[in-house]
Amino acid sequence: MKTRHIIPAIILLAIAFTSCDDNTGTLGSDMMPATDLVQDTCQTYNVTTQSYSAGDSVLARSNRSYLGRFTDPETGTSIQSDFLAQFHCIEDFAFPDSIIGDSVMSTELLLYVDEYVGDSLATFKVSVYPLTQVLDPDADYYTNINPERYCDTTQPPITVKWYTLSDRTIDDNIRQKSSYKNHIRIPLPNEIGQQIYQAYKTHPEYFRDSESWINSGLPGSKGFYFRLESGDGAMAYINIAQFNLNLRYHDFEEDIDTTGMCQFAATEEVIQATRFENHNLQNLLLDNQATYLKSPAGIFTLATLPADQLNYNDTINSASITFTRYNDRVPNGFKLGIPKYLLMVRLDDYQDGYFEQYRTADANTSYLAQFNAATNTYSFSNISHLLNTMIAEKRAGTATANYNKVLIIPVEPTFDSASSTSTSTTTSSKSTRTLVKLCHDFSMTSTRLVGGDNNPIPLKVIYSKFK
Repeated sequence: MKTRHIIPAIILLAIAFTSCDDNTGTLGSDMMPATDLVQDTCQTYNVTTQSYSAGDSVLARSNRSYLGRFTDPETGTSIQSDFLAQFHCIEDFAFPDSIIGDSVMSTELLLYVDEYVGDSLATFKVSVYPLTQVLDPDADYYTNINPERYCDTTQPPITVKWYTLSDRTIDDNIRQKSSYKNHIRIPLPNEIGQQIYQAYKTHPEYFRDSESWINSGLPGSKGFYFRLESGDGAMAYINIAQFNLNLRYHDFEEDIDTTGMCQFAATEEVIQATRFENHNLQNLLLDNQATYLKSPAGIFTLATLPADQLNYNDTINSASITFTRYNDRVPNGFKLGIPKYLLMVRLDDYQDGYFEQYRTADANTSYLAQFNAATNTYSFSNISHLLNTMIAEKRAGTATANYNKVLIIPVEPTFDSASSTSTSTTTSSKSTRTLVKLCHDFSMTSTRLVGGDNNPIPLKVIYSKFK
């Protein structure tokens, strides 16, 4: 007796979905009974795209602050940022008991820079204003925040600092040590630190926790606004900001006089709000030969899917679309990075508070794609659920005017660290990592995509039906 080798139907379907040519309709038909024959057909549609302005207003949920101004040598656009920050007070904060001279030596702000884009020797000027209004920890803040609502910029700043990201006033032997962390040091008038120390002696309850500290009314307790006044050529990514009071005290355990600091830090427990301003984006938005992606808070790409052209009588089993990136036109100099991850999300969902609701890509009506450097593309390998949802809405009469429009947005995903260490969760990946958080990409990126009026993007759809 001869053994018959049966190929499971699910494998046949998987094979059928891997290509889009004239032969897919009969693939595997000799393995199935005629009454159960699946007919697969592939059809390609055109997707139109255009650049879409983010309007400098995206939800500002980021663990970093940004300070600087950078002009993109490729597009001629520029972006400027400054920020507001509150400072955390640890519970039961305490000064040393034996401060020498009963006074603070110096008071300063330290902005630690973990990354930057541009020229580290570019010169900038920053002014510092104390906040007069408390930033609401329960409120959503956007990148077009108006700092004048939280401080009085008509008054002189408490200090002004000229700086470069590579501080040449620090000895090379120190800067080259592995323990050295690049930072911007901003000295403050020492009477601020002295006033805080004197208040501690009479009102220690002001330092019980962050809420008590912020509402104490002491100078700097509500935070500071770091306003960029001038400069161009670099953007600093600030991961830690500190408000330090430096002092000398007697260490009774060692029986010596020594130096130390009392510290308030900008952490995730308190608000940090960065303001971004983009300039000269109009030429990119009007370019109908390509579309653009710029972050942070710059340009998205809007795609119109051909939902009204789809075959409503057959089942959509697979649908894929790939966005191709043009290579940079400026080969040298300080260039912006390439967005690493893109989110495809319905325009209606985005406008209804997609990020405000802490939603993540669900592979149903929103999808995540990772940049493929080998092919210079971003691929959304199966958006069939999205297309089927659009068809269902059209049939039910619930489709909105924007029901077939999706935004392509640069994003920064956060994955479950306990999951697989695989490097991707794109729609084409077999990774098992769990996506736990999604926010706008706040790194400095820019890219140009194939698209626009004269360059439609192919959408490949595979239909199936039983005979």
